Amino acid sequence: MSDKEVKININVNKDDDGASAEPSAEAQAVAADIAKADAEVAKLGADLEELRQTLLRRQADFDNYRKRVEKERLEDSKRATARVIEGLIPVIDGFEHALAAHREAEYDSYRKGFELIYKQLLDNVAKLGVERIDPVGKSFDPHLHQAVDRAETKDHADGAILQVFQPGYVFHGRVLRPAMVRVAVHPNPASKEAVN
Repeated sequence: MSDKEVKININVNKDDDGASAEPSAEAQAVAADIAKADAEVAKLGADLEELRQTLLRRQADFDNYRKRVEKERLEDSKRATARVIEGLIPVIDGFEHALAAHREAEYDSYRKGFELIYKQLLDNVAKLGVERIDPVGKSFDPHLHQAVDRAETKDHADGAILQVFQPGYVFHGRVLRPAMVRVAVHPNPASKEAVN
């Protein structure tokens, strides 16, 4: 039974003629205690609800904090990996130059060993999320390519990449090094006249 369901029988003194007198002092004290207890219960209920709301807000704040810290940690890890890969790109270039330079038969055994190491290095870098930009035949994109030379020709589309001098690398959408390329341009008759 709840407090509201409890009924208190108040002894009422009756006069001889049957008229009821005022409730006794004891009944008034009990009624005042009940009112005071009801007010206290209502206050405790409000306090409890306020604490619940505070707890929910704190839990949400903590979840947001945890997600933000996890995202920052992931970004820090990507930045550190990118720095390591940027340091390895010249090593990859060195392997490519070494493999291109010695084609003689006496270097075949060394060459095979270098090729295995080179392939292993490229495979491991690719596992980290690095993509090689090798754009021969594609259109020039200034976000991915750096034009270091241009060739006037009508054999290829304007802006087509004819040759790659140095491959580029992309890591999770971020260009670590743009590909250095030769770009095809259509000859402009006005420019030839201006030169002469």
